[in-house]
Amino acid sequence: MPSTVFLIPTVLAEGEIDCLPAYILDAVKNCSVFFVENERTARRYLKLLWKEMIIDGYEWHNMKEVSNEVASAFKQKIQEEKNIGIISEAGCPGVADPGQQLVAIAQQMNVVVKPLVGPNSILLALMGSGMNGQHFQFVGYLPIDNGERTKAIKHLESESKQKNCTQIFIETPYRNNQLLETLIKTLHPQTKVCVAVDLTSTTETIQTKTAQQWKTDMPSLHKRPAIFLIHSQS
Repeated sequence: MPSTVFLIPTVLAEGEIDCLPAYILDAVKNCSVFFVENERTARRYLKLLWKEMIIDGYEWHNMKEVSNEVASAFKQKIQEEKNIGIISEAGCPGVADPGQQLVAIAQQMNVVVKPLVGPNSILLALMGSGMNGQHFQFVGYLPIDNGERTKAIKHLESESKQKNCTQIFIETPYRNNQLLETLIKTLHPQTKVCVAVDLTSTTETIQTKTAQQWKTDMPSLHKRPAIFLIHSQS
């Protein structure tokens, strides 16, 4: 049988597997090779899904950086008609996570690519924000430099107002508090800001307030997985 490439979602919060559909396990059992962002994390995750899994009975490749060697190994496994699982560190592979380059190779080789349903922080945050879900964009990380970051925030706010567009972005968890402070200082007081934290975990919160309202109710976001959204209306 020709190779199938399964895009296997993983959890956003460690150990929280209740949000995963049951058919993910069937896909895992169909694979003999895994390309993963972090082998240790991926092994622990799959063992949690399937306690009887003999981890060392599978072939493992690290795809955190898709070097020529990794790409060649991926192509070789397709040529050998192996079923391949791609797993990123959190959420859905290929969406703000590694995996896209390997999927592009699979598409070029005309093999079946099977994306599986699972938690994605971008969509979960957008769904819970009450912001425009018809027109939105994910812009990844904002610049680290304070001046460049402020400039980027002002540009995103202006674009949001012009296009009635929800802007979505993330930050390294230990800089979350600083980002929220910068948003509050930079944005128009009535621009809406959503902060979605610890998605799918027992401590999950999704709150949308104006920049002005956030000033009097600043949460502690330090080292907590968070995603930020802003929306400015005319």
